[in-house]
Amino acid sequence: MKFIEYPDQDMMAIDVANHLAGELNEQLMINQTASLAVPGGGTPGPIFDVLCAADLDWANVTVLLTDERWVPETDAHSNARLIRERLLTSRAAAATLLPVYTDGADPDDCIGPLEVGMRPHLPLSVLVLGMGGDMHTASLFPGSNGLKQALDDDAPSYYPIQQDGAGVVNWRMSMTLPVLNGAMNKHLVITGTDKRAALERAQQINDPMLAPISGVLQGMTVHWAE
Repeated sequence: MKFIEYPDQDMMAIDVANHLAGELNEQLMINQTASLAVPGGGTPGPIFDVLCAADLDWANVTVLLTDERWVPETDAHSNARLIRERLLTSRAAAATLLPVYTDGADPDDCIGPLEVGMRPHLPLSVLVLGMGGDMHTASLFPGSNGLKQALDDDAPSYYPIQQDGAGVVNWRMSMTLPVLNGAMNKHLVITGTDKRAALERAQQINDPMLAPISGVLQGMTVHWAE
């Protein structure tokens, strides 16, 4: 694991975007196509604002979601909606977004179709992850239903995760550990002292069932700013 510390979040956003653009360009030169897997949430937004203007062959880049809430893009909580608004603009508007959510479908019934759709884009060229204070990454939450299956070596590309919050079960679809770890370039972006402490705690625990982020740290570049 490589750890890079930045003086502020603005500098981090610029540097990470440059890293991602360079890696995507390298893959495009070698393979003519590239895949970029990204999370939702607030942390990567400033990175997307910079990356979207990069001079790349975006028409041959496929953008994938590391995870998605089981809601349509019209929902304010949709990660796909965030990606379209913050990343797939400017030059990056030419990229293709591979959707996860299927309207009216049961998440379990979508495992197979998602597997087929993902196959041409694996291994992932570039992966960007975030992490919560509970040491989750993507939608791999400690103690969640489906976590064990998503960590399995033979797991499909995506697996449904049930997160129980305030007595309400929320469905999410998450990339699984084998897919995340198979990425050619892996980046974790975190901010604040609390998350840095959580990352250190995860390294000490070193058990993906208790600290899912610990399962993807090998070969990871971690970007941190206060």
